[in-house]
Amino acid sequence: MTAFNKVIQMFAGHRIIIFVVLCLFALCAMSSGPRKHKRRKTTDERIYLVNADVLYYDQFASNTPGAQVLNGNVQFRHKGATLWCDSALFYDRENSFEAYGHVRLVQGDSVSLTSEEAYYDGNDQMAEARHNVVLKHRGTTLYTDSLNYDRLYNVGYFFEGGRMVDKKNVLVSDWGEYDTKTRKAVFNYNVTLRNDNLTINTDTLHYDTRSSLAQVVGPSRIVSGESTIDTKSGFYNSKTGQTQLFGRSKVMNGEKEITADSLFYNEKTTVSEGFNNVVYVDKENKNSLECDYFWYNDSTGEAMATRRALMMDFSQNDTLYVHSDTIRLYTYNIDTDSVFRTTHCYKGARAYRKDVQAVCDSLVYNTKDSCMTMYRDPIVWNDDRQILGEKIEVFMKDSTVERTHVIGQAFSTEMLHDSIHYNQVSSNEMFAFFDDGNLYKTEAVGNVRTVFYPIDEKDSSLMLLNYLETDTVRMFLQDGQLQKIWTPRAEGTAYPMSQIPPGKEKLDGFAWFDAIRPVDKNDIFNRRGKKAEEKLKPQKRHTAPLQQIRDGKVETVKGVETEL
Repeated sequence: MTAFNKVIQMFAGHRIIIFVVLCLFALCAMSSGPRKHKRRKTTDERIYLVNADVLYYDQFASNTPGAQVLNGNVQFRHKGATLWCDSALFYDRENSFEAYGHVRLVQGDSVSLTSEEAYYDGNDQMAEARHNVVLKHRGTTLYTDSLNYDRLYNVGYFFEGGRMVDKKNVLVSDWGEYDTKTRKAVFNYNVTLRNDNLTINTDTLHYDTRSSLAQVVGPSRIVSGESTIDTKSGFYNSKTGQTQLFGRSKVMNGEKEITADSLFYNEKTTVSEGFNNVVYVDKENKNSLECDYFWYNDSTGEAMATRRALMMDFSQNDTLYVHSDTIRLYTYNIDTDSVFRTTHCYKGARAYRKDVQAVCDSLVYNTKDSCMTMYRDPIVWNDDRQILGEKIEVFMKDSTVERTHVIGQAFSTEMLHDSIHYNQVSSNEMFAFFDDGNLYKTEAVGNVRTVFYPIDEKDSSLMLLNYLETDTVRMFLQDGQLQKIWTPRAEGTAYPMSQIPPGKEKLDGFAWFDAIRPVDKNDIFNRRGKKAEEKLKPQKRHTAPLQQIRDGKVETVKGVETEL
């Protein structure tokens, strides 16, 4: 015997027990009291036949039993509604009729329903219209092939495809309903809303014809111009031009896309806002922006990001991460050939990439000259090197560094392999020049002082301390290694390592800010500033003379070049 047969016999043997249990359940249900159901209200008001050119009645007719047959200019009236048709079958006892040919129902001065055929039940106040159905109500027109219009609740239902035209909007779906009292509509399955500005495709859409407010529920796609929006929940008002998106929505435009928990857009002001977990990605320029609040004006090209704002540039081999309290974008000469933009990061700007890190109070990047300027106590690190000053300018070319300029109290430090001694350069200004991202030349200008430790190539030991004072120092590098140094007339002293006077191993203003340096991409959110005594104090700048005048003659200071 198979297992299936055993199950059948088991149920057969216990059917008496099952019957008893069902009876007990029924008794319990009865003892708990009668269940209340909301019943549909019916009316005893009779349908009134106003007119028919021809009327006859045949109670024995097989095709129309119990019906009055009406032909020619037929007109009915029932509870404030009037219906016209070419012919009808009137069931007086059931208080209903079937209408055929040019059927038209008018309710008050706002509702008009036309079709080729219709059935009307006067007790339930339900009209069932079929074939080429058109429902008109206060500027809204609904086209379908099958519509049930419930006069009791003022709702029309269509279920074989429908199209609603409202002012500038056209809505199409498989199923739907329209409430003539609230003027709200619900559309289901293969829903499409179109107007001059956008197209919405979804499975469920709620629409208020009075406010022109559309609400999508479930996975939806909105196409507006060159932009495509994917959302699970959203509102669109065609009257005010406002769009509100929720449920981790995404807006895509070419190679650019923005995703957020909530997105808002106003067509009239062209202002967009994003809230919580905002992610903007520009695949073409290989950069992105993350924050918890984003604001953008499309007409002016102005934008702002704040609340854990993070910019990322992945155009190079490694990604550069930049964070500050607020990031602002300004666009100048928009919609012209001379357009350019500036990006402002403030306060507490911190940047990290594996090969370079930086901190400052604020920075500005200008696309006009591809220059990034760091303000207020800027510091830049590269491996074991540190550069600081009052202001640092970084000039870019094709997304790579071309040259840098440190202005005011410039100080360059290189930590040596013993982590105790440092090569140092102090000057009024510093320049660094790069070729394909590789440093090949540096220059310090104005009140230059250096501390330099030559290294013995045999055992990598420090040979001596070389202290130098001059006006200009130029250093030339190859493959990251120092090749030669050029200076004009200079004064210097060399100290053996065992005879370095106290305090000579470090220049005035020396500080190694390793505690401030970002250690990874997550550490840029952990702000650590300088101590008050370590911050640079503003100084009055003086131009160092490059020439000397003696006996009425100009004498050029000769330079000294040292090969290493």
